[in-house]
Amino acid sequence: MIDPITPTTLESTAHVVQVALSPVFLLSGLATLLNVFGARLARVADQAERVSTRLAGAGEAERIILGQRLDRLHTRSLALDAAVFLAALGGVATCGSVLTLFVGALRDSTVASLLFGLFGAAILCTLCALCAFGFEMLLASRSVRDRINQRRANAGMLADL
Repeated sequence: MIDPITPTTLESTAHVVQVALSPVFLLSGLATLLNVFGARLARVADQAERVSTRLAGAGEAERIILGQRLDRLHTRSLALDAAVFLAALGGVATCGSVLTLFVGALRDSTVASLLFGLFGAAILCTLCALCAFGFEMLLASRSVRDRINQRRANAGMLADL
């Protein structure tokens, strides 16, 4: 009797490949997210460099404002670090689930709980990475509004609320 899990026929092999493709789509999305996170982190680093350069020749009032901006940039970089770490961890879990699927199919063993756990971890890490990225985006938008209000105040205009 042939075990349906063992890929001895074309149909069972094709089924294993089809099932393994689902996590690969998640992996592709995670790679795209990591690219976005990396680009945002580079922008934060560039802004921090510019602010740090201005800080050296700033007066006392401007030094306080620039210090607050550096603090926000630091918080944004921490949020992006968390997003990158979680997305990478989600990618590792996704790859682990695909590997588990293939090894389980080849070794004629039931690995459903491990596969479920790894794929669940990948989804959870992706969700947490997106939450960290959303937090960073909120910090970025808050910083933009604060800079606009500061420039309006310097120009003698009323600040937005």
